[in-house]
Amino acid sequence: MQYRPFGKHGYNCSEIGFGAWAIGGSWGAQSDRDSLAALNRALDLGCNFIDTAAGYGNGRSERLIAQVLRERAAGGKKEKIFVATKTPPSSGIWPPSPYCKADERYSEAYLRTDLAERMANLGSEHIDLLQLHTWTRAWNRNPTPFKILRQWQREGRIGLIGVSTPEQDQNSVIDLMRDGWVDSVQVIYNLFEQEPAAELLEVARECGVGIIVRVVFDEGALTGKFTPETRFAHDDFRAKYFEGDRVDRVIARVNEVRKDLTGSGFTLPQAAIKWVLAHPAVSTVIPGIRNVAQAEANCGVSDLLAMPNALVEKLRRHNWRRGVWYSGK
Repeated sequence: MQYRPFGKHGYNCSEIGFGAWAIGGSWGAQSDRDSLAALNRALDLGCNFIDTAAGYGNGRSERLIAQVLRERAAGGKKEKIFVATKTPPSSGIWPPSPYCKADERYSEAYLRTDLAERMANLGSEHIDLLQLHTWTRAWNRNPTPFKILRQWQREGRIGLIGVSTPEQDQNSVIDLMRDGWVDSVQVIYNLFEQEPAAELLEVARECGVGIIVRVVFDEGALTGKFTPETRFAHDDFRAKYFEGDRVDRVIARVNEVRKDLTGSGFTLPQAAIKWVLAHPAVSTVIPGIRNVAQAEANCGVSDLLAMPNALVEKLRRHNWRRGVWYSGK
């Protein structure tokens, strides 16, 4: 496992982190036994960064993480595992509309209650990284929630403060970085979604902000496992994400990526991760991991040689300006 600086914050994180959404739910059937085994295996392979959220199974993901860390400590493991979690806005439109008020969706009372819940689930009185789970550009001129979190950071309740980008407007967080409100940004960046390379990633480098990359496989598409017969369970969020003709459209695009990988020595999922890691602003990539095989496959990518610059540049042609699929075509 290779390690990278997490922005300017004096912490070296594994370049492959553990994305813990699937172990909480919403990706079809998932047993706790598989989840615990997957997390333990990833940590044994050198992963030291875990990303979770309140919304991943209503705290289920956090509680499983706490169990693993507690049991490993009891077994004599001396390791520092960095755990990042997320606080969603209070009930309302997701993502927040331009008319939502920050002091209503992320009020101080709400944030305090949610922080206590995050700590209880994780079994800790300190959160390594607390991220707001979404944002809106409408709040940039008066980012009240971050003022509250900075105070709690000074009090030692929070280590670092971050934000997870809203899918439809990822660049809305650039001003937050420039104005010093966030220590990290979690962003969608992959072979199909390359817009962050235009400005967001470079601003992060300039400001010393840690970059966590999510959706590196485009919700599974870039693993190359999809076929025209692929169907998702009713409790799998991808049933909506890939509705209509989207699976067929994705397969056609993936096949074009495969052509460019001929003779490269990389499998499609390996290339998806290595291409993202080629950008120097990236601190860690957090593919979803739900079993031991996935832990070994994803963590093992770190041990491969870096992707040659010529291939990195060649794969840029797969940038896909399709808009956001979460709310329609």
